[in-house]
Amino acid sequence: MLIIGIAGGTGCGKTTVVNQILNELPESEVSVISQDSYYKDTSHLSYEERVKINFDHPRSIDFELLVNHLNDLKKGNPIDQPVYSFVKHNRTGDTIHTLPRKVMIVEGILVMSNQELRDMFDIKIFVHADSDERLIRRLKRDIAERGRDIDEVLSRYQSTLKPMHEQFIEPMKEYADIIIPNNKYNTVAVDIVKTIISERL
Repeated sequence: MLIIGIAGGTGCGKTTVVNQILNELPESEVSVISQDSYYKDTSHLSYEERVKINFDHPRSIDFELLVNHLNDLKKGNPIDQPVYSFVKHNRTGDTIHTLPRKVMIVEGILVMSNQELRDMFDIKIFVHADSDERLIRRLKRDIAERGRDIDEVLSRYQSTLKPMHEQFIEPMKEYADIIIPNNKYNTVAVDIVKTIISERL
């Protein structure tokens, strides 16, 4: 099993890179695990308390479960990924049944901030985008998909997103095998990744 970790700041274009890799591989050979599925269960908190959680801090992620799930997949066992709701700030109780594949992609803003998880990656990719570009993408997404208003997104960006990015995400570049600048469509970097995957497979 080849495990690829893809990190980078919010709105940097990780999903685009993931999809470019997926498009090149047979569906039966690749599967994706999203860090977003592994936000800690917050059922014991009220909605008002959940809203105040700093979701851009590594403490908000259940890395223990994520590592255990990856280990299960490596042993050839299927897993049930939790499903997370950004509207309710909590797990939904549903799961996604995920089978082991030749290539497992693990993507999320903080996936390289945990050493145990990072050490499991055969290829570490960091997707970089200009901070203004990332903010614009985040604004559009959170308003359209997550029911936020512009003041809420900007306030969260200034109070948590930006400082957490500088503390926990940007420094992870030093662990990356490949850094993909994603201000524009970058075919060369993605082609290199595809070539490495093909050789490993």
